[in-house]
Amino acid sequence: MPNHLVIPFKKTYTAPIRSSVRDYILHHTEDHPDAYRSDIAQWESLRVACMNTTAAHHSNDVDAFLKYHAQLVFVLAKLPSDINLEISYAHPFSTSSSIPVTLRSLAFERASVLFNLAALYSQLAAAEDRSSQLGLRRATTYYQSAAGTLSYLSSSALPRLRFPADAEEIPTDLTGPFVRCLENLMLAQAQECAWQPSTSLLSVDVSLVPDHYKNALIAKLATGVASLYASSLEAIRSAPSTISSSLPSTWMTHIETKQRHFRAAAQYRKSIDDLEANRYGDEIRRLMDAEAEAKQGYSLVKRSSVAPAVIQDIKSLLDALQKNLGRAQRDNDLIYHCDIPASTAADPIVEVIMVKSNVSPGLLDPKSLLGTGGILFGDMLGWGAREAVNIYNDNKRTLVKERVIEAAQVLDDEAERLLRSLNLPASLEALERPIGLPPSLLKKAEEVRLEQGPERIEAYLDDVQRLARRAMAILDEAMDILDNEASEDEAARKEVSLSRPVSYKANRELVAKQQRYRSILLEAAQSDVTVREKWEESEAAIVNLTLDEEELEALVPSTTVSIDGKISRANNQTQIHARALRGLLESLDDIRKDRGQVVARAQRRLEVDDIKPSIISVASNFNRWEELTPAMFVDLSDKELAKYDRFIQELAEGKKQQEGILEAIKSKNEQFLQSRKEDPAVKDREVVLHRLDMAHAKYLEITRNLDEGRKFYNEMASILSRFKEACKLWSNQRSQEAQSFYQSFKSLSIQERPRLPSQKSPNEPAKASAPEQPSPQRRKANIPPLSSTEWEQQEFPPEQRHTHTPSRPKQKANLPSLSSSEWEAQEPPQTPGSEATPSRPKKKANLPSLSSPEWKTEGLVLPPSPEFERQKPAMTLPSLSSAEWETQELPPPPSPPPTERRGAKTPRKQRR
Repeated sequence: MPNHLVIPFKKTYTAPIRSSVRDYILHHTEDHPDAYRSDIAQWESLRVACMNTTAAHHSNDVDAFLKYHAQLVFVLAKLPSDINLEISYAHPFSTSSSIPVTLRSLAFERASVLFNLAALYSQLAAAEDRSSQLGLRRATTYYQSAAGTLSYLSSSALPRLRFPADAEEIPTDLTGPFVRCLENLMLAQAQECAWQPSTSLLSVDVSLVPDHYKNALIAKLATGVASLYASSLEAIRSAPSTISSSLPSTWMTHIETKQRHFRAAAQYRKSIDDLEANRYGDEIRRLMDAEAEAKQGYSLVKRSSVAPAVIQDIKSLLDALQKNLGRAQRDNDLIYHCDIPASTAADPIVEVIMVKSNVSPGLLDPKSLLGTGGILFGDMLGWGAREAVNIYNDNKRTLVKERVIEAAQVLDDEAERLLRSLNLPASLEALERPIGLPPSLLKKAEEVRLEQGPERIEAYLDDVQRLARRAMAILDEAMDILDNEASEDEAARKEVSLSRPVSYKANRELVAKQQRYRSILLEAAQSDVTVREKWEESEAAIVNLTLDEEELEALVPSTTVSIDGKISRANNQTQIHARALRGLLESLDDIRKDRGQVVARAQRRLEVDDIKPSIISVASNFNRWEELTPAMFVDLSDKELAKYDRFIQELAEGKKQQEGILEAIKSKNEQFLQSRKEDPAVKDREVVLHRLDMAHAKYLEITRNLDEGRKFYNEMASILSRFKEACKLWSNQRSQEAQSFYQSFKSLSIQERPRLPSQKSPNEPAKASAPEQPSPQRRKANIPPLSSTEWEQQEFPPEQRHTHTPSRPKQKANLPSLSSSEWEAQEPPQTPGSEATPSRPKKKANLPSLSSPEWKTEGLVLPPSPEFERQKPAMTLPSLSSAEWETQELPPPPSPPPTERRGAKTPRKQRR
């Protein structure tokens, strides 16, 4: 049997290449998929040729793997790794029932093909007849090619293999430590093939050893074999446990046994060399060291199931060592009497490695396998070039948006804020148009008039108030459901013993939710109050905006008539400053218009700018099979983006001009205001115009707040309705539990036979018969025992009823329903240490008596034992903390207006 390890194939499965590639070309390129029909078909045929991993392989199969890998290199130059093509490969050492790893990655396909190529080389090497020199040479070549393929996989393919963050499983066989372990293993087996011709020369007859296979050289070769096996073993031991555990356990034993075998063989061959040089003490030391290594190796393989050939090899070596060690010790004791040195004193054996990792020329130069005409997707623009186009388009849009459009908007906002703070141009309009109203004010008044502003606000206020009451009512209804359930629970506990938490403990999470909702509603109510106060403060001014033009003009003071009825004109100095101020405002308008034109020209340039022809021109300078990356087009992209610098420069110049004009406007406005201080009519007119302007702003603000409030309450009502249904479901389940307890109690009561007074226990002392004593709860509720005849003959005296029990006509003392108010005549006493139930006005329970036939819908009878909780049917109610209670996030409460709020209302007390 063979004594070498073989790398198994990674089993693969059919992949939908045609559909995925056509979809990608159709949606991500400007080409049509039909133009690449033959390329797609060739891709599929190449992959099929490499999928047969079960049949016996021939050296000609290597070409199929090399050609497919070469085409994958060129495909990855044209297409990105992820084209939504799912590729599946199983772990080489996995069982047939294991789930393969599936990734949307062409890099995963390329790495797997390289791994299978290395596996093919190892299988071809293992299939060679190593009993002949020709077979040994071919096996050595195949092992070195397998190691070279694994080395190329580690250096070229694995760095480009990226796993998505959401990947369920990562292929551990395509990791650095795993591949390095296999590479060193292949080199060790190749070195063993180079050492193997000396395996038949185990006798001490040195005359049989050829000149080129002297024992000293054979010892160095064996040391090289042991060193490579040690490197393979160290690579896998230093790897994470997830990687090392993916190798078969017998492989680890096999590699370690081989390492010890060749360490012992090296010492054995060196001992023969020492014998030839008459170094008898050194010979014995090396034989002893070799025997120790061989014993450890043989002890290791006896405890595991490695190949029998490996066991036989080390067993034969151990026998030869023990035989020669006995001979050498006898000769030394009888003849030579040489001292035996320590192991550390012996000269180390220098290793000689005659093999290396041979990378196939077809891997290093893929185009040499295909030429220039057989490359898949050769005419397609590479993905790197397409990505460079997309990057440039994103950069130019970002540049124009941030450096041109937004920068221009910032400058416009600065000018607008300054003019608004200076009340310009309203102050000039008040001076230059003393009679009549400014056009801007007329437009605002028309807007409020057409929308019937005051009526609209009043209607919105009523809507918000109605919706708020509706939301609070739904929440109160939900809490009433919990109150009813609590009353039913209290009534049921007076009749039977319930082994479940009381209501105020069981419904804590529901109560906590309603408290959260109630606090949100109370906070929203405070915002509503603030909005209403804002409306009351601004109502008169907003109503003025609904007047027609003549009535509105009558409200605004005129600067043409003074208090005493004489005509008043602004002084000449004011007119001079006003004209200068108007000129500055016109200059500012010109700058803003020019800035708008700059922005418009930059946007037009952005729309027609196309860098693709330039990218294609640059890409044509590269080979068609060369992988293009976006970094190759950075210089071209920077050059093209430079044409937007002139727009940025024009904005910078306009900014300097605007800053100068704004400073001049501030200075001239101060002079203008100073000259108008002595004209009260003008000032009064400005004040009124400003108030009307502010009234329009308040109108917009109030309507916006009310729109937000209506939307908030509508969304809140939907959430509270679902909460109410949740409370109803919880309450129904609690009622069903109570019914089950009662049915169990009733069944046990029927089965028990009451003991007659005369039937006393033998150990029970004789007692005088006494009437049944009512329970403390019944005594406090003034209810006689159930066995008493008072239920038939006695009425409830009104003076013994609790003061909170509603008065009712006297009647026969028939057993009242559990929903009757008589059960709540008096609260049961608190047990020591029990928690006090939060106070809340009590609701009458609608639950019928537990003895009522209405409960007997299913006839469930359960024993009142601790097992009951485990036997009751599984509830369908989800956890109160589950996200199923709220399928929608709480709506954000209406943003509170920037005014001082009143104190929040205290929510009503809830009975839990």
